Amino acid sequence: HRLGLNAVFRELEDLSFASLYPKRFEVLSKALLAARGNRREIVGRLQSAIEAQLPKFNIEAQIHGREKSLYSTYTKMIEKKLSFAEVLDVYGFRILVKDISQCYVALGALHALYKPIPGRFKDYIALPKSNGYQSLHTTVVGPYGTPVEFQIRTEEMHHVSETGVAAHWLYKEEDEQVSPLQAKAHEWMQSLVQVQSQTRDSSEFLDSVKIDLFPDVVYVFTPKGAIKEMPRGSTPIDFAYMVHTDVGNHCSSAEINHRPESLDTQLRNGDVVHVETHPNAKPHPSWLGFVRTAKARAEIRHRLKTTTRSEAIDFGRKLLDQALKSLGAKGVGDESLIWHQFLAENVAPDQESLLEDIGLGLTLANVAARRLMPQHAEQQPSLSAHT
Repeated sequence: HRLGLNAVFRELEDLSFASLYPKRFEVLSKALLAARGNRREIVGRLQSAIEAQLPKFNIEAQIHGREKSLYSTYTKMIEKKLSFAEVLDVYGFRILVKDISQCYVALGALHALYKPIPGRFKDYIALPKSNGYQSLHTTVVGPYGTPVEFQIRTEEMHHVSETGVAAHWLYKEEDEQVSPLQAKAHEWMQSLVQVQSQTRDSSEFLDSVKIDLFPDVVYVFTPKGAIKEMPRGSTPIDFAYMVHTDVGNHCSSAEINHRPESLDTQLRNGDVVHVETHPNAKPHPSWLGFVRTAKARAEIRHRLKTTTRSEAIDFGRKLLDQALKSLGAKGVGDESLIWHQFLAENVAPDQESLLEDIGLGLTLANVAARRLMPQHAEQQPSLSAHT
């Protein structure tokens, strides 16, 4: 859905199903053909009734039959332990209208015509799926008591569903205003690039992307009432990084529903999350054990690497400063030091790298100090900490 490969994916699923389980594929194909024939009269009556009902509510719509793929039908039977006859949404309808308001009017028109089945209504327009999918879903009791599923959406929503939210961004004209959906697509692609730039290992990058591509989502709220959609299992740390990188990097504590909670608490639908920050707070390596989102994981790793290096450089600077002063120099900032000659000998690519090596114990501070002093440079002792 995100990358616009849904049609290829579904086709490969059915082809693989036919290859792996030829007998099951054959039996299910025959059952689907028979069901299609048996339901032809019902489907015809439904379509005629809907085509007559919608104009009464001043709705112009395109009505299309929608059939569940064989593999989707099979997996639903296996997962929910249903017989083929019990799979309610093998056949349904897709209704395309002009704008969002007509989606809800069309829903009302359908419910006026047929009784909805309680618990089978989903509003993915107000709360879109994380892959950008938007539609109204409802299942009603049709003629002869047959359950029929309807998907109601605008033509733009249908385009996103068929070609993917990333592809939809590419089709945007220059003079068009950016819709919230397009902004969401752009934000996701930017985060993808950011994660890639901070992840050197390809398998680690793929794992990070999978987390974002296939989340089971929860909806949580900021203290001001803004909705944040997050993968199930997300924690206040994930929430903090979703708000802003700096909020995540300096997160010190969290409140969920106005009660203090630990930073590894898993968020639930409807939670109100508030995170506290402190200038001296910084990511802890243990956070990598429970964060769920790719952004949080990548940012924490990046911060830990840069923080470790920064601390090593600071420590190395102090050690070298002390060593230089013991030799009579003013310290690291002494203008008489022969940094250019020292670095030209490829001992270290730059000054910070040398300081980092000293801080990590890879280079001896007193040896480096002697090499930097003009009067001691000719002695040229080894820089290795192991000599």
